[in-house]
Amino acid sequence: MPDKIATRESYGNALVELGKTNDKVYVLDADLAAATKTGIFRKAFPERHIDCGIAECNMMGIAAGMSTTGLIPFCSSFAIFASERAFEQVRNSIGYPHLNVKIGATHGGITVGEDGASHQCNEDLALMRSIPGMVVLCPSDDIEVKACVKAAAEYAGPVYMRFGRSAVPVINDNPDYKFEIGKGVLLREGKDVTIIATGVCVSEALTAAENLLSEGIDAEVINIHTIKPLDTELILSSAKKTKKVVTVEEHSVIGGLGSAVAEVLAENQAAGLKRIGVRDVFGESGTARELLHKFGLDAEGITEEVKSFLK
Repeated sequence: MPDKIATRESYGNALVELGKTNDKVYVLDADLAAATKTGIFRKAFPERHIDCGIAECNMMGIAAGMSTTGLIPFCSSFAIFASERAFEQVRNSIGYPHLNVKIGATHGGITVGEDGASHQCNEDLALMRSIPGMVVLCPSDDIEVKACVKAAAEYAGPVYMRFGRSAVPVINDNPDYKFEIGKGVLLREGKDVTIIATGVCVSEALTAAENLLSEGIDAEVINIHTIKPLDTELILSSAKKTKKVVTVEEHSVIGGLGSAVAEVLAENQAAGLKRIGVRDVFGESGTARELLHKFGLDAEGITEEVKSFLK
């Protein structure tokens, strides 16, 4: 297994494995198969791959229709197009009738990098969270993507999955790993502060926890791969223990993981909260690593924010 792999590539590979065992799985793409990596599925199952052209809204409608015949369509495009350009169709044609459509949104967040602000989608989790009945998944690595895609196919209803462009470390390669929709994963126990992360930020949070330990701060780290439904039980259990919670996401601090956790903590008066994310601004052009650093989403930035919060 490679040390690093982009979750979009893991998505393509996972679709092929799924296609081998389930002939009801069809993959739709909007003229981006090479980038979203659904081209891997197209090569294996050309008769079950449909290129809808640069017409994301139509793609969602096609998928909605296919799902009513018993098929399991996976719609794929960049997150900016799948969630924002096609939002009305996702809401009204998929969400409202609660159809069995899966949306694989690649190139989420600022790590789209040099493509710039127009393609850096920092609002998709907020949008998809707002649709009643929509499951929202944001896996952290190759292993979690494969489990996520399998679980999405088995779930009866609409699912939004967010994947990244750049390669990320494999962190879930242990025999005890288990993926379940709606259940977070406790990666590291600690007593001083709880760091709750999602997607590409999970590996950065783990590194930050090691940095903090060297300075006498014992951080608990939780991987929330399911933004909705949220694992409130795990979050509250940890929050009541440490009394301090920090959320980390490659997404706006408005409406995403930070907001979801804030709602839980506020309703239960459980702990103080610090949200780390993109702070009500658009992205910028640069490499993925440069942008993670600029927005304070790398291990160094997380470490400093946690230290400041604990003071």
